[in-house]
Amino acid sequence: MRGSEPSIMRAIRGPITLITVGVLFALNNFTPYSFDKTWPVLLIVFGLLSLLKRGLEPAPPPPPVQPYPPPAYADPAQGSYAQSTYAQPPPAKGGFGASAPRPADAGQNPPPAPGDSV
Repeated sequence: MRGSEPSIMRAIRGPITLITVGVLFALNNFTPYSFDKTWPVLLIVFGLLSLLKRGLEPAPPPPPVQPYPPPAYADPAQGSYAQSTYAQPPPAKGGFGASAPRPADAGQNPPPAPGDSV
């Protein structure tokens, strides 16, 4: 058994379940309500016991609050953006990456036609 469960819940869970099953079997034998029509009552009783257990448990303590440091802001007098040190020229227009011909390679070795073999 778990020590964190309230002792009242441990004390009443078994007897309430046994009483509920006994009532359902009595309904099965002495009324037109058979067990195959009344078994959902067991689910309702188990749900009520779970709600009761949660209501009796003490609330967990809140997590400790750790303040975050304020964000560091740039000095507006020095400018807010640094210049990029990226020195590569932009790609040629009209293609994606290396598949586009560069202006220096434009007249040399045209690509083969789709039906030609190399």
